[in-house]
Amino acid sequence: MSELENKEASQEADSGAWLSSASRRSFLKGVAGAGAAISLMNSRAWADGDIAFWAKDLPNDKLTEMFTTIVRIRWHERTMADKMITDPKYRGYNHFYAGQEAVAVGVCSALRNKGPFEELDLVYSSHRPTGHAIAKGVDMKKMAAENDFRSTGINGGYAGEMHLSDKSCGFIGADGMIGPGHVIATGSAFAFRARGSKQVAVVFAGDGTYATPHFHSALNNAALLKLPFIYVLENNLYHQYAHYSYSCPMKDIADAARTYRIPGVVVDGQDVFQVYNAAKTAVDRARAGEGPTLIEAKTYRYYNHWGAPGAEAGQLGAFGYDPLAISSFRPEREVREWMVRDPVDICRNILISWGVLDGARAAAIEAAAKQEAIDAFAWADQQPYCKPEDGLRHVFVEGVVPARQFG
Repeated sequence: MSELENKEASQEADSGAWLSSASRRSFLKGVAGAGAAISLMNSRAWADGDIAFWAKDLPNDKLTEMFTTIVRIRWHERTMADKMITDPKYRGYNHFYAGQEAVAVGVCSALRNKGPFEELDLVYSSHRPTGHAIAKGVDMKKMAAENDFRSTGINGGYAGEMHLSDKSCGFIGADGMIGPGHVIATGSAFAFRARGSKQVAVVFAGDGTYATPHFHSALNNAALLKLPFIYVLENNLYHQYAHYSYSCPMKDIADAARTYRIPGVVVDGQDVFQVYNAAKTAVDRARAGEGPTLIEAKTYRYYNHWGAPGAEAGQLGAFGYDPLAISSFRPEREVREWMVRDPVDICRNILISWGVLDGARAAAIEAAAKQEAIDAFAWADQQPYCKPEDGLRHVFVEGVVPARQFG
């Protein structure tokens, strides 16, 4: 063995030295192994060898952008939660995304988010859409106004959180129902294939969607027709207040992919780079005409299903009793255990270890994201409310419905 090989071997024996000299590829493998050791990632994600460690090859500005987007989502959610807690005039109906940021950012970073609509990849969302929206490129200020039903919101105050959409960046929107969006997304995927486009349709959905007929219909049709469709199932363990084991017989919902003979991948949803690697592989497969993929991201929501019961202003997360659930439906220790593996911290620490960022730069990015969220909600507060008669606009293609009931 050469002197250089001896030196490399001794470095690998020392974990600190190994970490400082590790390539992006070997570091990601180490993170994956650590995740598996604490049962936060299913090893089937790596069953076929490398699933392509695409993140290692991303330029530094792209990696920095991913961290920036994660903290932008985090501070949007925290600011929105504080708004709901402290402002009695706030009318938003919010399902917070804090804790799941790495999933939205990892997936959307692998998509086409800019350019003509005919070239954009499309994203469909569900009950927890704000993180997906920001990751896809929706304007934060206009979204904050929309979520409070202001007339200058991104959908004119008609949508609120549950139907938020922005065609300009390919965010087709949230869905107040559990399931239909998945079938509509496969319709978009069929249109892409029919016209020979290289676009991809992605749907984000929760673990509760497994028990809906739409889940199976979407995957069945996408598999039959080999559609460019990706189903991202964010398994945060609970649908509303029930653990997913009450409606799913498998530990890994991705096992359902076997029925349709398509890839089913389980990833650690707290690690943006693992999510990105799986998403990039699925996107490339879809663009090549090889059909759909089901990605299950193991993740966790820091707040309760809806609103902010159990949360305090200025504090991340919700703990203890939830009056809407009649009881404390999840142990506080469980919440805190997941918060130890926070997606913001994981992304920051990896990028610092790679030399992409240093602590000061990361702190400055997060401070700017926090201020952006504060400014966005302050701007939204100054926007005009919708009027009752506005609900009669856009009923017909032309003209308006007369406001006979108002006097």
